[in-house]
Amino acid sequence: MDRGRLPSPGHRIGQDAVVNAEEGPVEHEDRWVLNLRGMSVTKISVDFRLALLLDSDWEVAWEAPVSLSHGTDHADGPPVLLKPESQDVAAALALFGAHVVSAIAFKSGTLRLVFDTGHHLTCPPDPTFEAWQVTGPAGRRFVSLPGGDLATWSGTGASAS
Repeated sequence: MDRGRLPSPGHRIGQDAVVNAEEGPVEHEDRWVLNLRGMSVTKISVDFRLALLLDSDWEVAWEAPVSLSHGTDHADGPPVLLKPESQDVAAALALFGAHVVSAIAFKSGTLRLVFDTGHHLTCPPDPTFEAWQVTGPAGRRFVSLPGGDLATWSGTGASAS
């Protein structure tokens, strides 16, 4: 497979594959592989939510608590729970300048981001409100729906996954 090109449906993406921001996210049976790989965190903002602004006008925002861990198997200690509603998110500052290695939006409503610093952000769905959303250029959007589902917008309309 050529670097920078998406595989045809039914093919797996290898570890060394590069997905460019110009190409769309890849849908699988249980998840979407978002096209954020290689993008860096250029801004972190906090109000009632925690938001990371990435290259190419992509934004990832959480309104529900999100787990921040580092390393594999919690070798560097237990995860830290970031709580946007109370602005208890100081540990997220370690992500400034980090590059996204992997971004997965599960159709169950969970979002998982992995960064080149070894940090991982994981946010499950909330039972009563939208826990997180990922927005991009041209109206592209992924939203965790209350109770555990995923809605996607391609810029031309919405659909539930």
